[in-house]
Amino acid sequence: MSLVACSAPAAPAGIRVGLITPGSIADAAWNSGAYQGLKQIHDSLGLPISQVEARTPGEQDEALRTYAAQGYDLVFAHGFEFQDAAERVSAQYPRTIFIVTSGSRAKGNVAPLIFRLEEASYLAGMVAGGMTRSNVLGFVGGIELPPIEAAYQGWVNGATAVNPKVRSRKIYLNSFDDAAAGREAALALIRVGADMFHHNADAAALGVFQAAKESPGVYVFGANADQSKLAPSRVLGSAVIDLPRAFLLVAREVKAGNFIPKVEAFGLASGVLRYVANPALDSMVPAALKSRVRAAADSIASGTLLAAPRPPSMQAMRP
Repeated sequence: MSLVACSAPAAPAGIRVGLITPGSIADAAWNSGAYQGLKQIHDSLGLPISQVEARTPGEQDEALRTYAAQGYDLVFAHGFEFQDAAERVSAQYPRTIFIVTSGSRAKGNVAPLIFRLEEASYLAGMVAGGMTRSNVLGFVGGIELPPIEAAYQGWVNGATAVNPKVRSRKIYLNSFDDAAAGREAALALIRVGADMFHHNADAAALGVFQAAKESPGVYVFGANADQSKLAPSRVLGSAVIDLPRAFLLVAREVKAGNFIPKVEAFGLASGVLRYVANPALDSMVPAALKSRVRAAADSIASGTLLAAPRPPSMQAMRP
């Protein structure tokens, strides 16, 4: 594997930041957001950065070890699936801080960043439930990981809160990269009546947007980033994670020398998570529905409304 590096000559000696993504940084979603966060660390803090793509468990383990062996101070392992490997490697390299996005626990020099995407997906689901004409929702996921399933449950819960008649159909692709499979899955769901879609499939979701553009009356809600530009006339809104903001918060603490590995959780109340409507289609959504969405967002942020329960594997416990 090759490491793509970008150096900043004025950076403090010894402070280097690496990012390992499980898929392409051109996915316009999960991995792209992480890479934007890495670049912001370079631009704002002047730290040398490097990024590598590692799809398989073996590649992920190797990438973690390579960064640690090279003396990187901070490594972002971008996904729930990195947790166990990061713990194994960290035991041998205690001077490297490993941040597992959507991780499950804090242990030693491994710390998770928890993003409660289900809170933003709940709001997207409310809009979908209020706007559907068929009462059938579609969801396309990459791999069935706990954070993805939680976001799906938030989407369904939000939809049924405004429309109890809604039924949801989902397909997992077992891939985050196969856009053709994403398109075929979406078309299959459209054939059984789905007219509102959500996803969490990274680059594979590009096929979902293509299917929507080919199918009259079908709309999509983006995930992990504002994806309205992918299909401006078909994206009603997006459940957004501000990954650059979260990454920069961690890097600032590491650079200052006061980072302590701990559970960091972000929901709607933090501002890192939010639902973003597409301004081009905002007039389609009735004012009463918008009002209900705003009220739900306030309730979720205050803790009086639970978007979706999280299983024990996602509680990010301290051992």
